[in-house]
Amino acid sequence: MPYTTEEGGRLNNFAQEPKVYQAEAPDQKQQMNYLILGVLGVVLVGSLMFVAFSVSA
Repeated sequence: MPYTTEEGGRLNNFAQEPKVYQAEAPDQKQQMNYLILGVLGVVLVGSLMFVAFSVSA
């Protein structure tokens, strides 16, 4: 672990920094999967709201 020594003998420990890399844009298959998951999420939330309103009425 990298550390430095200050005057007076105190040690300062520093966290090890991760490697930085450029994110890649999703390809067509990943974009389609995101779209499908988004639609399924909207359908799930909509159906849960419908059931909640129909039960409470």
